[in-house]
Amino acid sequence: MTRNIIIDTDPGQDDAVAILLALSSPEVNVLGITAVAGNVPLALTQKNARIVCELAGRPDTLVFAGCDAPLNRPLVTAEHVHGKTGLDGPQLAAPTMPLQDQHAVDWIIETLRAAPANSVTLCPLGPLTNIATAITRAPDIKSAIEEIVLMGGGFFEGGNITPTAEFNIYVDPDAADIVFTSGLPLTVMPLDVTHKALTTKPRIDAFRAMGTEVGHMTAEWTDFFERFDMEKYGSEGAPLHDPCVIAYLIRPDLFTGRHINVEIETKSELTLGMTVADWWRVTDRAPNCTFMGDIDADGFFALLAERLARLG
Repeated sequence: MTRNIIIDTDPGQDDAVAILLALSSPEVNVLGITAVAGNVPLALTQKNARIVCELAGRPDTLVFAGCDAPLNRPLVTAEHVHGKTGLDGPQLAAPTMPLQDQHAVDWIIETLRAAPANSVTLCPLGPLTNIATAITRAPDIKSAIEEIVLMGGGFFEGGNITPTAEFNIYVDPDAADIVFTSGLPLTVMPLDVTHKALTTKPRIDAFRAMGTEVGHMTAEWTDFFERFDMEKYGSEGAPLHDPCVIAYLIRPDLFTGRHINVEIETKSELTLGMTVADWWRVTDRAPNCTFMGDIDADGFFALLAERLARLG
């Protein structure tokens, strides 16, 4: 059965690979892509989303620009990881496909109000500002949401922007708190999983060996993206965070996790944005999400290579 999804994103090389995976997979139907400020400012994330759709040969995809800043805080970006454009590496031409006029949040609300109950899965790959704004402004849309599958957080791996916080949650912890306390079905891909999905040389070579523009760009993007993490972690490659969200929708058997309680820290100066995961169930707080802990990395990269090879 095909799942209708909305991808909410702040591309980002790993976001780009996630979009390519979704657009090459018949198991998911991308209703639209909503851009949010995160890895780079909104003017670049909406542009990058369109660049990726054109690379995939899907200029018919609807792309909307959403919130340009977190709910209550100044924007923190990650050019130090993704480069000044967010998609540094080889330069692609500016997109010619249109950006839709409607604000992303308005479109999310309109689309979900028109959808049957439990029929749309939201796939946030960046800060949760757009999603939190939509469900706060229009709580009635919750009935249409089958599940939210997001990349964010970390527990055993700690944080990647502060000692305790993962970037997406840290940028807008208030939005994350709204989503995690929404009562909606939630599946979380934290750093604990994504740090096991590393772009090793053989895995990048497999993209390059496709001999297509998509394969070449994916290899070049991951080459650029991994230099930062390899230096930081001393690892043999970089974690491919965001494609884990789409891979889960296609092959949930690649992942294992637990249904537990996760709370978002919004007040502490020391641990702002921390995802406090009750992995060992030591509190009586009710479980609110499925928090993934492991991935079949070889299966994940085999899926990526097989699907991306379908694009041009």
